[in-house]
Amino acid sequence: MKNTRIKLNLEDYKDRVYACFLGKNIGGTMGGPYECTHDILDIKGFSTAPGAPLPNDDLDLQLVWLHAVEKLGINAINAATLGEFWLSFITPHWNEYGIGKVNMKRGLLPPLAGDYENTWRDSNGAWIRTEVWACLTPGCPNVAAKLATEDAKVDHGSGEGTYAAAFVAGMQAAAFVCSDLRDCIRIGLAEIPADCRMADSVRLALDCYDRGVPPMEARNIIQQRNADIGTGWFEAPSNVAYAVLGLLYGEGDFKKSMIIAINCGDDTDCTAATVGATMGILGGTAVIPADWQTHIGDDIVTISINRGDICRHVPYTCTELCERIAKQAPHALFAENVDVSLTDGADEIPTDISEKLLAECNSHIAEVTPYSVHYDYTFMSADVALDDAPDIAPCETRKVMLKFTNNWRVFDKCQYNLTLRWWLPEGFSAEGGKQCITLPRMDPHYPDACCAVEFTLRAGETVAAVNRCVLEVVAEGRITPMYIPIVLLG
Repeated sequence: MKNTRIKLNLEDYKDRVYACFLGKNIGGTMGGPYECTHDILDIKGFSTAPGAPLPNDDLDLQLVWLHAVEKLGINAINAATLGEFWLSFITPHWNEYGIGKVNMKRGLLPPLAGDYENTWRDSNGAWIRTEVWACLTPGCPNVAAKLATEDAKVDHGSGEGTYAAAFVAGMQAAAFVCSDLRDCIRIGLAEIPADCRMADSVRLALDCYDRGVPPMEARNIIQQRNADIGTGWFEAPSNVAYAVLGLLYGEGDFKKSMIIAINCGDDTDCTAATVGATMGILGGTAVIPADWQTHIGDDIVTISINRGDICRHVPYTCTELCERIAKQAPHALFAENVDVSLTDGADEIPTDISEKLLAECNSHIAEVTPYSVHYDYTFMSADVALDDAPDIAPCETRKVMLKFTNNWRVFDKCQYNLTLRWWLPEGFSAEGGKQCITLPRMDPHYPDACCAVEFTLRAGETVAAVNRCVLEVVAEGRITPMYIPIVLLG
């Protein structure tokens, strides 16, 4: 975020972060008993006992992500590293969670892990866990959307579930510096492709509100628009739109907003939790009714993480979670090279901040190419795409497209000769391509400082269940050999 200097008062920021997760806990607990009810509801408030928040994976997974940030640093957070934390610390095999984990155990890296044979790519599992990214990067919707996209790739690949995560993260990060809900929604929409189903559903919610359509009638219109999505009550575009309906029709009233979202039915714990978290960021603890704060308490109860292995590394209360995020946020802001800082002074936010953020939004952040993987090797990176799903039969072929990018291109001085060598299973062969290519520096002829090559991998007369093809890439004058695995399933 260049030329958009923002200073946020640290104590006010911490109050918003605390309210975010307090609101998340309230919504998850209030909506939890009605989850997967595919009809309109008529709830009035809590149906659970005071001081007993319900466990919810919406919040659980974010505790693991915080552990990842504390252990690795924000710059090491990507789909592959988060995938390793999935395999180590997240226990459920529900729907896309299980498919993503099983695919990773086969050797498929994200987003392949989230794409391959996954009927749940358009579902809710990713947009429900965005708050940690928004709170670590307040006022930086581009960065929050980028991190949420990396997160979502693991179990949603290139599906609508990934677009949903980028939208919610962008909206919530903007809420730290934009007081107008509509501006936050506009910014979230600008982080995702305009033609995706997720964007269409949010625009439909806005249109219904602007036309004065009653909230439950608007809910029906949205549900009917997305009736063809195969995951039913668990699909992301409608459920995110229900959360938006709650925020819009609630008109700043925390209780009204949450109850409207829950009464839309479907994934009620997720919609309510996102409403509560977003309102908490927008207004801090002042917007959360005192009786609901007292009812929920401060504890975090988990259900889907392996506390036996990670018990000392995850917070047990919303207060502790807030303090630990606040410790990491300055490092994340510095590492992401954004002009946002947390200070002891008063907030300093440009009066036209929403328009500036909107102009900086990047809808390409959330775009994920099916059957593709990104690798970063410090001085260069590689994008690998298959022409189809990672399946292969005897004597069958699969095309592999590789694009190498010079990460030092900004210095306008480094170019590399790359030597390519395949290590293949018995009977496999690599056809086409080149053994030696040049990775250029940035100049008028190569403004993107990249080069591309294409190979065809051909299987032999027999294939194994898992066939690991590895491309070795060595750059002349650099110390790091790069190994790019291509896993093909027999």
